[in-house]
Amino acid sequence: MLRRVFAFAPLLVAAPAFAQDWTVDTEASSVGFETRVSGAMVAGEFPDWHADITLDPDNLEAARIEARVLTASGSTGNVQMDQSMLSNSGLNPVEHEAATFISDDIRATETGYEAHGVLSMAGSGQDIILPFTLEITDGRAVADSRYTLARADYGVGSSSWGSAASEVTLILHIEADAAQ
Repeated sequence: MLRRVFAFAPLLVAAPAFAQDWTVDTEASSVGFETRVSGAMVAGEFPDWHADITLDPDNLEAARIEARVLTASGSTGNVQMDQSMLSNSGLNPVEHEAATFISDDIRATETGYEAHGVLSMAGSGQDIILPFTLEITDGRAVADSRYTLARADYGVGSSSWGSAASEVTLILHIEADAAQ
């Protein structure tokens, strides 16, 4: 009798919840930004980036997001603004090749999710809470996020910038397929 109980014991143990890895579709995704300079809205993008994402809404404890954006790829389409953004007093890609975001604390909210992590750029890292929405259908995930930061918190911009681009809104659109 005891032998039978031990034989069935493995069936009584709950199966571990596995984390889901995602393969980002960079062609369908974007890392952009918008800000105000001299009262006018300015938008741009960073086309050179990479993200490793592990996320299962049913197992958020195993979730992790690690993203790396090459700062030299930033562009607004305006040569003068791009030169300022990529200058030594701007993002300074010569000394700080990439901006990164790392989070291993993802939480569900009433309106979506939050990634609690560290955003680092221009040699400065700040704890942030990145809100995002997420829809998963047939193995395809679509996430969108908007996050506004103060550029001065990261040491970006010299005193000559004044109030230009004092706040920058990151606009993220990520599409990914479930990794097999």
